Amino acid sequence: MDIRRILIWLLLSALSFDCPAEVFRWVDDQGRVQLGDRPPANVNAQSLDLHINTYSPPERSEARPAAASSVKAVVVYSTTWCGACKKAKSYLQARNIPYTEFDVERSEQGRRDYKRLNGKGVPLILVGESRMTGFSQSLFDQLYRPL
Repeated sequence: MDIRRILIWLLLSALSFDCPAEVFRWVDDQGRVQLGDRPPANVNAQSLDLHINTYSPPERSEARPAAASSVKAVVVYSTTWCGACKKAKSYLQARNIPYTEFDVERSEQGRRDYKRLNGKGVPLILVGESRMTGFSQSLFDQLYRPL
């Protein structure tokens, strides 16, 4: 390979990285809400903090089997806007399964623990020493075996 091809390849590789973009919100002269990456200079625009809502199937981390006679502690890391979080909490409540919940956006401890656990989605559910990202009733039932 000659040096020009290497330089072109390096340049194209460097240009292929995603660049973060800012999105702004403002109200136009007709009172309509507008969104864009470049607001007009004569308006008071608000920078938006966007969260990408993507679906990730539930993950299961392997853990050592617990003794059959022990109830496993359940911890749920969630957000208020997450539909799967609501489904998981509703499932636990309907079956009288005790759990501790931390909102990863509103609770300092929840945010800290979620980061320490390398959380990549919500709900993040800990069942004893097992971990599930997302919610599946059948997977939860496999992980949680009460007395």
